[in-house]
Amino acid sequence: MTSQRRVYLHIGAPKTGTTYVQDRLSRNAKTLAQHGVHFPSRAPLVSPGMFHFRAALDLLGQDWGGEQGHAEGSWDALVRRVRRSRGTVIVSHEILAPAPAQAVARAKAELGAGDDLHVVYGVRDLARQLPAAWQESIKQGRKWTYRNFLRKTRSGKPWFYRAFDVPAVLSTWSAGLPPENVHVVTVPQSGTAGPHELWHRFCRAVDIDPAWAPEESRRTNPSLGVAEAALIRRLNKRLGRRVRRDATYDDLVRGLLAEQELAGRESAKLLLPPGMHDWAEAESARWVEWIEQSGVDVIGDLEDLRPLPTRRRDYVNPDKVTSKAQLAAALDALTVMTQEAARRDDPEQQLAQRLRTGVRRLRES
Repeated sequence: MTSQRRVYLHIGAPKTGTTYVQDRLSRNAKTLAQHGVHFPSRAPLVSPGMFHFRAALDLLGQDWGGEQGHAEGSWDALVRRVRRSRGTVIVSHEILAPAPAQAVARAKAELGAGDDLHVVYGVRDLARQLPAAWQESIKQGRKWTYRNFLRKTRSGKPWFYRAFDVPAVLSTWSAGLPPENVHVVTVPQSGTAGPHELWHRFCRAVDIDPAWAPEESRRTNPSLGVAEAALIRRLNKRLGRRVRRDATYDDLVRGLLAEQELAGRESAKLLLPPGMHDWAEAESARWVEWIEQSGVDVIGDLEDLRPLPTRRRDYVNPDKVTSKAQLAAALDALTVMTQEAARRDDPEQQLAQRLRTGVRRLRES
């Protein structure tokens, strides 16, 4: 009997446009459902993106990004929603990419359950991927230098690099699946494709018509320049570990400073050091060789994975940014934070508003 359900498990990788894809799926959930395509959620209490994030945390036995226990039971809740659906179901979160074999086996067994199960994995060249990963870790509260991050990367230690390592990730996730059910989506090189090419490639991977999701995503994950990244890293060193793990950090430092105000400043672009190019080229060749030999479905061009070299005159070391450049960024940051402090309501009024919002959502659910 032909399966009534086809499940696509989009496992990342981080920094390959996952935020954009997930937001576009969320914004167009109703129109997609009309065509038999489902992006499970617990709306209005929890957004689809947060629902999938918590489910992934629960599957991996992790508990970060919220209060203790906030992810408990989310994986089972997601599985129930998948099994109640018919047609195409998409599950998506990038923290799944480096999942251990035991968690992967559970995910495939419980989401597949006799259905047509597919894995979708985005890949991007290391010349763009590694600078993006380091600054993302800084926005999340890390305080390591760029040099230290790159040194650990070459040994394969950081979580980010384990999520990028194509042979390691796909050897685990493709086990037991036909090669044609594993889809590698390459991220086009800048300036080589139209603005919607990544979305069109993702749609081909999950076999849907791009026109079924007409509303464009408004989510962006803007890049920091070297001075701004250096400033946030120094701020992280000043802040205690407890503060960096608090939700207020995400709200103020990551959200307000890193992703809104400081991202808009003119600053030198964060690049891969020229001395890392040969290593990145060798890693990319290893990835391409594995993909070609595996027989998995490739959407895009494997040449997208070849890193472009960094010109020495363009490279600015974020670990050695001038004090003048950091001071200018710091004054902008101080101005924004002062304005935000003056704008915010009394904490008790904020709490009352949150309670009223919670009660209203419960009534509407």
